[in-house]
Amino acid sequence: MYFCGMGRKKKNHIFENIEVLDAGARGKTVAKAPDGRVIFLTNTVPGDVVDIETGRKRKSYFEGKAIHFHKLSEKRTEPVCAHFEHCGGCKWQHMKYEDQLFYKEKEVTQNLVRIGHLELPEVTPILGCDKTYFYRNKMEFSFSSNRWLTYEEIASDKEVDNKNALGFHIAGMWDKILDIDTCHLQEDPSNEIRNSIKEFTLANDISFFNPRDQDGLLRTMMLRIVSTGEIMLVVQFFKEDVAKRELLLDFIVEKFPNITSLQYIINGKGNDSIYDQDVILYNGRDHIFEEMEGLRFKINAKSFYQTNSTQAYELYKITRDFAGLSGTELVYDLYTGTGTIAQFVAKKAKKVIGVESVPEAIEDAKKNAILNKIDNTEFFVGDMKDVFTTDFIAQHGQPDVIITDPPRDGMHKKVVGQILNILPQRIVYVSCNSATQARDLALLKDAYTIVKTQAVDMFPQTHHVENVVLLEKR
Repeated sequence: MYFCGMGRKKKNHIFENIEVLDAGARGKTVAKAPDGRVIFLTNTVPGDVVDIETGRKRKSYFEGKAIHFHKLSEKRTEPVCAHFEHCGGCKWQHMKYEDQLFYKEKEVTQNLVRIGHLELPEVTPILGCDKTYFYRNKMEFSFSSNRWLTYEEIASDKEVDNKNALGFHIAGMWDKILDIDTCHLQEDPSNEIRNSIKEFTLANDISFFNPRDQDGLLRTMMLRIVSTGEIMLVVQFFKEDVAKRELLLDFIVEKFPNITSLQYIINGKGNDSIYDQDVILYNGRDHIFEEMEGLRFKINAKSFYQTNSTQAYELYKITRDFAGLSGTELVYDLYTGTGTIAQFVAKKAKKVIGVESVPEAIEDAKKNAILNKIDNTEFFVGDMKDVFTTDFIAQHGQPDVIITDPPRDGMHKKVVGQILNILPQRIVYVSCNSATQARDLALLKDAYTIVKTQAVDMFPQTHHVENVVLLEKR
């Protein structure tokens, strides 16, 4: 049964004794109302039995939150993070890791079958991550002079003296930052660096940024800690204040001499994006090195690199294995980024052609190929649908194998159309969004058979998952 709560707005309903049935898209869990409509929830685990208060109501579904738990699911576990309920990051911390893997693999398989209407071989089990915490090599933290307040603080009559925060955005609130004490996503000395900077800036009256007022000095800090042990810290200031900037940066140099690269940015525009900003070296070198199977990759402040170094290695090994290279093949690596996959497979190919739309990424790819003494790769920059043309293929050769790793939106229809024009023998499709992957594979299914599919968990404690599919020409 359901009823309108007394004094509540009409749109809110209470549903009692509802079992949570499944985990759905974007990390939400799924239950059903008595009338059969789906309810998407944010704070439950499949198997919980709960009372639900709904918020947004749509024609065919509700969005809601559990307000009382009658029974806790056996799939539950205790979150390790004190910020779990408020931080928008690790939303599946309360679910056992083996169950996280089950639902990730299930989502991928369902998307391929339901969206793509694809015939699948026996699915290779999802590859889990050995490190379920402290696995990220890159974190970005925001400063704020108007932090998010807890419900207890709001309800209290006490005046809140310190509203400064250094942490993460509250989900759905662009101007509210959750102050973080300990984050379990990046290895030490990540927490020590962040907390020491916060303590020093507060003690020395270095102001935090207010995004609404567009005022204050400190905006963000980006911290990379890679598997080689090298560390990069980039501090972003809203405006120049030489005395306070140097005071902070000199403190960091003295306190953390193990930081390989200390850089800063003066960014007075309306958003925090650094890609159109000058990055200025303060101490050390302007890059760090990541290593993978004997290859070295130079990473600067604007470089894209997979944020889970250890699991990226596993993902790339699966990709190379699926490609089935013998040393005679011409490989096209579409959406090559900084060319990590291209260089990783190059020693087993005759030649690899990489294409990417971001000029800085292609420059990194070329430099890394020289660094690694790889002479059988070429990299080209431009929008994929405009570069990957009949003329381009005539100039550079008909590929035997295509590896494609597009962004979340998947491949442009023109790119899929061009693949169907040239019909390479094999396609390895790496995706961070199995829904758009399924859409693209549906366009290819008359010409290709799915031979293998395997999900790879890159981001434990979240719903995100990568998937690799091998296609062979019929």
